[in-house]
Amino acid sequence: MTASIARARQLSTQITRDPRRIEQAQRLRYNVFSAEYGSDLGATTPGVDADAFDALCDHLMVMDQSTGLPVATTRVLHQDRVAGLSEFYSAGEFDLSEMARVPGRFAELGRTCVHPDYRNGATLSLLWAELAAYLVAQKVDYVIGCASISMADGGHKAWRIARHLQDTHLAEPPFRATPRKALPHLSGVPAPEKAPALPPLIRTYMRLGARVCGEPCWDPDFRCADVLVLLAVDQLAGRYSRHFLQRAG
Repeated sequence: MTASIARARQLSTQITRDPRRIEQAQRLRYNVFSAEYGSDLGATTPGVDADAFDALCDHLMVMDQSTGLPVATTRVLHQDRVAGLSEFYSAGEFDLSEMARVPGRFAELGRTCVHPDYRNGATLSLLWAELAAYLVAQKVDYVIGCASISMADGGHKAWRIARHLQDTHLAEPPFRATPRKALPHLSGVPAPEKAPALPPLIRTYMRLGARVCGEPCWDPDFRCADVLVLLAVDQLAGRYSRHFLQRAG
């Protein structure tokens, strides 16, 4: 487990596979996702968002030291822990067969969320700096993950955002992925006249140089549209190198 301290708000970061800590992250995930997407997430334990992938992942958390609870979290699944990209969580939503031919080592981000009271630059910088250090240490070349867009309005916002991202941040053909369940009413829709407001997580990805891997997938369980996002680790590391190089020194 690693830890570093953000003095301003007494936040710390850690990477863990401790079941107790993971359950705390699962409760945070449930609270955030159920509120934002209006879904019960198929929870088998009330208030806990858990699935079989959690046991395979390293869990990165930003902790509030005053409460001892996570306020932001993401999980990372390294391809070495599964048979290949076809066993990533996102492979259930997208056909990753083309991407699997790309040389390099992949990891998958999942279930990234931040408590509403902590959605600020300090929290996000801690989370991304710890992630960058982890991915470099693990010699990962590319990280992918699903980023969600609410469909509470019936999908109007989702297809506008998806179309904008395909027009402005589309990955090269070797990194394309086909959704297994296409977003309804996306095909043939003209591009929006102006850039739509992006959800915070997607906006952060794009600022870091991420690209989308094609059209989105419809996730009826979460009641959202998912875009598959690709980020080259060297870009992320370049952005946050000052954080983890100082710690390494």
